[in-house]
Amino acid sequence: MTDTASRPVELTVGGMTCASCAARIEKRLNRMPGVEASVNFATEKATVRLPGGTSPADAIAVIEATGYTAGLPAPPEDESTRRDRRRGREAFLAPRLWVSLALAIPVAALSMIPALQFPWWQWVSLVLATPVAVWGAWPFHRAAWLNLRHGSATMDTLISLGVIAAYGWSVVALVFGDAGMPGMTMEFRLLAAPGSVGDELYLEVAAAVTVFMLAGRVFESRAKRRSTEAIAALLELGAREASVLRDGVEVRVPVGSLIVGDRFIVRPGEQVATDGRVVEGTSAIDASLVSGESAPVEVAPGDEVIGATVNAGGRIVVEATRVGADTELATMARLVEQAQSGKAEVQRLADRVSAVFVPVVLALAAVALIGWLVAGAGAAVAFSAAVATLVIACPCALGLATPMALLVGTGRGARIGILIRGPQVLESTRRIDTVVLDKTGTVTTGRMSLTDAVPAGDVARDELVRFAAAAEAGSEHPIGRAIAASSASSTAASSTSTVEAFAAEPGGGVQAVIDGRLVVVGRPGWLADAWSIPLPTDLDAARADLETRGRTVVAVACDGAARGILALADEPKPTSAAAVAALRRLGLEPVLLTGDHDRVAQAIAAEIGIADVRADVRPAGKAAVIRELRADGRVVAMVGDGVNDAAALATADLGIAMGSGTDAAIAASDLTLMRDDLAAVGDAIRLSRRTLRTIKQNLFWAFAYNAAAIPLAMLGMLSPLLAGAAMALSSAFVVANSLRLARFR
Repeated sequence: MTDTASRPVELTVGGMTCASCAARIEKRLNRMPGVEASVNFATEKATVRLPGGTSPADAIAVIEATGYTAGLPAPPEDESTRRDRRRGREAFLAPRLWVSLALAIPVAALSMIPALQFPWWQWVSLVLATPVAVWGAWPFHRAAWLNLRHGSATMDTLISLGVIAAYGWSVVALVFGDAGMPGMTMEFRLLAAPGSVGDELYLEVAAAVTVFMLAGRVFESRAKRRSTEAIAALLELGAREASVLRDGVEVRVPVGSLIVGDRFIVRPGEQVATDGRVVEGTSAIDASLVSGESAPVEVAPGDEVIGATVNAGGRIVVEATRVGADTELATMARLVEQAQSGKAEVQRLADRVSAVFVPVVLALAAVALIGWLVAGAGAAVAFSAAVATLVIACPCALGLATPMALLVGTGRGARIGILIRGPQVLESTRRIDTVVLDKTGTVTTGRMSLTDAVPAGDVARDELVRFAAAAEAGSEHPIGRAIAASSASSTAASSTSTVEAFAAEPGGGVQAVIDGRLVVVGRPGWLADAWSIPLPTDLDAARADLETRGRTVVAVACDGAARGILALADEPKPTSAAAVAALRRLGLEPVLLTGDHDRVAQAIAAEIGIADVRADVRPAGKAAVIRELRADGRVVAMVGDGVNDAAALATADLGIAMGSGTDAAIAASDLTLMRDDLAAVGDAIRLSRRTLRTIKQNLFWAFAYNAAAIPLAMLGMLSPLLAGAAMALSSAFVVANSLRLARFR
């Protein structure tokens, strides 16, 4: 058997109308030998892990035998078709809602306001209510019948039984009882009153419950569609065509035809067609559509760019490095979809409850009916209590509590450059108390830059930097490149000055003859040992001070004499100090972890406000530091961006990868930040915690609502009309509460 059989297969599932449908399908799939399945009602998807010898077709057959439709996901090019399908359910329900509402309003008014009850009003109500109870409620009747054929009951069974019972009772009362007589009147009351079969009509209940349920379904469908379309929109952000260079000629081709290695032109204002590396030109790239980062990022030859970002500066030529499903944008959308299809532990509890809920409610409704009849309260009270129990118990809110919050929360996160791997991550963000921050590339820029220049005697600072930059122009060392890039006049200097006899000494420095003068740049010890050029007392004191502050010091000599020193450092990102303060406000203790020297690490830590520093840690030892912190009872999050961080990210309770980092780091993480900004860590934790809090609020409301409402309905303290309204409002509350996450900032 191939590896395909050992990894999860995703299937689209159609025909689900409630959480108990999803629980039923999941139960049937998990009965298959060796199969592990998870079905998500909100995303209408099933994630199925198949053992050897079992194919996706077998799982599809089981789902179809259960009474639903299933299939493999449509390919990306059919996204518009999938969007039309998502709109189709809403279009199917909306006309029924509006027609039913128009007919139900006069039925309710006639039934509840005695002043409007003209002779034979009850027969007019029957005429108006019949299309609502039959055609308007048809989606519920149809689903209930399909489930009944397969020997099961769902939330639709409760709704259908409630509507049929209320409508059927009313027809019997009109035809065979006294309710059809002229002059018959009714008034609205919260409690059903004792009476005979001819005293009560429930046409307004049948009509109103249908309207409430349809409204809830339309609301749910619209919210689900908008949330899933927010993710689908990620894939539509990219360019449609690219200007590819073929044999030196520019050709416009569809982005889908690009292959790795193609070189394409991106002009100002155009989108980058796919992930790639700049090979010509400089510009500023606006990545706000993808990462949420507002400030454009400067790029030059050798820098990576992401597909769908916008060229806000000059013309650049990019060589494609990733295309199609391998691009960062496609990976981003795939991660979000996987997160939305997963289930938190709290949701599994709700699923187990939903699976047994409907049979229990049917039994409770029967108990209410028989109990009131035995107590001698009369058929009207007994019937009202039974119908109210059926209607109010529908577990819509319970099934929507987790997936709706996940849909909105992960969708909002994707919009602002935060990718949440799955619902299990949310629990981790709530529990963490320590955040371990990798230094290079996470807290700092990851690039050396000139911070200080101390000239000797009467040497001008600009001249010191200019000579050093010209000498280092040919260097490949990171420090040399940083010095060469440090002077705005370095390019001019190298082009106007005559640089001869360039030579580099590994671990020491460089030497070159510039305009006939010998310039040596390197470690102060190298200049003293190899060139017999020690630093004067004042420069040596400045060197010691700079090294104490974590700087890397380079000496510059000209014509056999020390002319000054330069200090370089990998400086903290501008937002790092504020980000660390934000983490502290979230109740998290930051720890700086680096393989750099302790002196350098302490200087960086002091600058950004971190007290706990773990320095001189080799890559293999980073995971050991995480294990040590966890052994001390801490719940640890790790933030990193390099290959050497991958093991630590996987070891931590919560791994957070900077999106600018390596694929290995991102693959090992639970949260991925598309913004190269430490401040996004605090945003990600706040969003995750708020999503988890919303899930718990939803579940509390759903459980509390059912726990309180069912006994009230059984005791006859709620009319079926109010029961229907309350049930619909509970689902509306869950959806509306989840949609608040869309306003996260």
